[in-house]
Amino acid sequence: MPLIISYQKYIDAQITRILHLPEDPVTHNPIGTELATIDELTYVSLPDGVTLPADQPAEIAANIQTVTLTPALRDAIKAASPHYQLINARVTEQIRTRYSADDEIKCLRIAPSTETDAWNAWVEECRAWGRAEKSALGL
Repeated sequence: MPLIISYQKYIDAQITRILHLPEDPVTHNPIGTELATIDELTYVSLPDGVTLPADQPAEIAANIQTVTLTPALRDAIKAASPHYQLINARVTEQIRTRYSADDEIKCLRIAPSTETDAWNAWVEECRAWGRAEKSALGL
């Protein structure tokens, strides 16, 4: 299960300090995903086995915390996270590669049928992908 941490960004008139994420040694891209900021706390998901670099800005180092998600906090992060919303949109886009909204309504009207079974199997495949992506974020 990914680790979710929180911290408070440091912002003043001249500078904003944010968390330093670990870096992929090959691509030099950051490893981890900023999920959302809620009530001045920013929530970040780190993949299994990944730890934060020790060299964090002094202004935020003291307030980095490991988060235990309550149902209410999980729901708040889901509602505020653009990543979570993007996964939902991509699930819908995947479904639409085979079925329009009108096709889906038709399948609901003609159920049970072979056509409905095929539609349902595709939708469940797309949803399973979305659940796996959300799980990879710790949500």
